[in-house]
Amino acid sequence: MQDFQDTDLLRSYARHNSEAAFSELVRRHIGLVYSAALRQVNNPAQAEEITQAVFIILARKAALLRSNVVLDGWLYETTRFTALSALRAERRRLFREQEAFMRSNMDETDAPLLWNQLAPLLEEAIARLGKTDRDALVLRFFKGKSVREVATVINMTEAAAQRRILRALEKLRKFLARRGINSTAGAIGETIAANSIQAAPIALAKSVTAVAVAKGAAGSASTLTLIKGALKLMAWTKTRTTIVTTAIVLLMAAGTTATVKDVEYHQYARKYYTWQVRQADFGVFYKALPQISILPTRFEGDTNGGWCADGSRGAMGIDQPIKEMAEVAYQQDDLHTVAISGLPTNRYDFLAKLVGPMVQHQNFPQNEKWAGEFQKAIAKQLGVTGRFEMRNTDVWLLRPVPAGVHGFKTSHGMPGGIAVKSIHQAGPTSITVGNEYHEQPVSTFMYMLQFNLKQTVVDDTGLTNSYDFSFTWTQDKDVRGMPLPDIDELNPLLTDQLGLELVSTNMPVRMLVVEKVK
Repeated sequence: MQDFQDTDLLRSYARHNSEAAFSELVRRHIGLVYSAALRQVNNPAQAEEITQAVFIILARKAALLRSNVVLDGWLYETTRFTALSALRAERRRLFREQEAFMRSNMDETDAPLLWNQLAPLLEEAIARLGKTDRDALVLRFFKGKSVREVATVINMTEAAAQRRILRALEKLRKFLARRGINSTAGAIGETIAANSIQAAPIALAKSVTAVAVAKGAAGSASTLTLIKGALKLMAWTKTRTTIVTTAIVLLMAAGTTATVKDVEYHQYARKYYTWQVRQADFGVFYKALPQISILPTRFEGDTNGGWCADGSRGAMGIDQPIKEMAEVAYQQDDLHTVAISGLPTNRYDFLAKLVGPMVQHQNFPQNEKWAGEFQKAIAKQLGVTGRFEMRNTDVWLLRPVPAGVHGFKTSHGMPGGIAVKSIHQAGPTSITVGNEYHEQPVSTFMYMLQFNLKQTVVDDTGLTNSYDFSFTWTQDKDVRGMPLPDIDELNPLLTDQLGLELVSTNMPVRMLVVEKVK
């Protein structure tokens, strides 16, 4: 079983300090750890650091883990705790930097310059904040309240209030950066605190009070005009909110799947979420907004890149050449794709998706038309198209030996819901590796052979049902991964375990031809 195999590797590492055993554990689980970390911190560099930390923890605790531990679950929980620690440390750092900055004196020449740039845009920037963010910012920097006082006023914990303040400052920073004002969030907060409030004339307070308590009866015409205009704006803002709310209610009443949470997330994603990250990731893909995008890569030459695809919902890729994009769009593998010379050599980031962000995991909308739209975008933007044709190709024919097929048993379901489980049994000098298949067609095994042999494998077994079967081979302990033996050693194993053999031949195979649009 998978859990037992992991435990076996842990024991091997703990007792013998086996680097090969630990390397195999990392290979198996690094995708789980990195993806969980990236979802929580949304920062690839920080996610890499968290991943490193998790496996350091595993190395230190390997000897202490119980034999019945579910390593996947243990690593997931450890990743969560590590990410929380990183986020808290980051918040504490930001808090210390901000408070230190607030206590320090700003440079006498830089402070006025920043305020002169910021002042004309300040009200517009703050108007774009949500109500609670705006309240927290005003209390902290306009009114000079402490974080604890802000928390009391807006009725939340001190830590939550601090997060609100920092988030509001960061939104201001991004808004100003888009308008050419580059500064830190701390500097912006200090500048607002130092310059936003000017001492009002002493007499003004008295006159304002007097006119206000009279409901404006003694006010000037210009003052009344200002009041009238302001009331109209306030009424329109309230009406606009009502219209949006009504629209959501009508959508829900009409039987759509839209919810308030969906709408809020959609608005958040449009403003802040980017799918162009260092490595293609399903977590990123499912959260991204619907779009067919092909953009010059942001990560030229980065070894992480790659692509991921969900056949019924779409695909995304990072730092990919045109040939790879065409394979994804036409849903064809590398062995069955031919690229005509003369194609552009640029590399791209792409997202092909026609359904919205996944707010709830149980709600997985589908739209299989994404592939056709992606093909059209490649043709329109890059001048490249694909077509299928039959070409004579060297292949391996997977067929039964004359004695007949054996090793395939009638399936009784997938234990634990696992269709394919890795086999990894360590001996004194060698390791038995392979896969155990449950309720799988022969094609699943055929694709594994094809992937490892790097040549087309054609199924000629005549087996059309789903079966339980396994296939293993032995390799030296020093060998990394699970490379198949060469064909002279592979065929006897196939015959002994499954009653099959691979025969070399040449035959017409359906190929994707990628070429310039004619």
